[in-house]
Amino acid sequence: MTWIHAALLSAAILAFVNILDSHLVSKRFTGIRSFMLLVGTIHLFYGVVVSQFAPLPSGVELPYVLFGVLSAFLRTGAIIIVLDGLRHREVSSVIPLLYTYPMFVAAIAFFVLGEMLAWQQWMAVFIVASGAVLISLNREPSRIPIGRPRSALIFLASLLFATADVTGKVALDQITFWNLFWIGATVMGSVFLAISLRRRVINVILALHERNKALGLLALNEVIAPVGIVISYWALQQGPVSLVSTLLSSRPLFVLLFAIVLSCCAPGFLFWSGGRKMVTIRIIATVMIVAGVGVIETS
Repeated sequence: MTWIHAALLSAAILAFVNILDSHLVSKRFTGIRSFMLLVGTIHLFYGVVVSQFAPLPSGVELPYVLFGVLSAFLRTGAIIIVLDGLRHREVSSVIPLLYTYPMFVAAIAFFVLGEMLAWQQWMAVFIVASGAVLISLNREPSRIPIGRPRSALIFLASLLFATADVTGKVALDQITFWNLFWIGATVMGSVFLAISLRRRVINVILALHERNKALGLLALNEVIAPVGIVISYWALQQGPVSLVSTLLSSRPLFVLLFAIVLSCCAPGFLFWSGGRKMVTIRIIATVMIVAGVGVIETS
């Protein structure tokens, strides 16, 4: 398997993870807190175990560790917003909006780090933003009419992911990827448990309809997700980072493809509002975002 195949495989795997996330929070769990309680427990376990095998390097300076912790908190906040978004909105509209974050990375690099952008990159930023606006204006019905999250929240999550990437990159100057992984897993697990560890949430889990099936799907999802992440890092190690990142950014296309197939083959699996016009707009907007991200990351 080449790094090209690995990057595409990772994008497809993580797209499948997003599809399962959407199914679980919108169809299986009555609220995101019950979902977060189980996921938080799993990730806290991951963090504790991996930290035993990958301790912090000797001589690491405290600021770099703190940047890693900050990155983990920012990423956790973004994930909570995304989970809430998946509960209310279709996965085929949430994930493309989320993948506008390279646009924010480019902006941060320009205004904060003083990195100059080529005209192609500014054009790509415009294309990404246009695709995001197109999805935002193409309002699909909400699964839960009251308290429907706005696209602005997904953009906030995208900005948080972008800032998490920048601060994580700083931390990686002195700590390893495995260090960043267990710091992130520990922070996310701890935050999820702090928010959701309540007796009534436990009672909700115990009262789940088809509980064993829901728990089985969640366990499968949390086993598959690390596999997709590991494959992506293998691809990054083997191939040019700009090209690998571009291939990894094809995830929204896989998400849209899976969602369309499932809407036809298993209509009740996902929250989905069809219609030829709406699907066509999603396809065009998603392609715009993926193409623009590809230009940003390869220029």
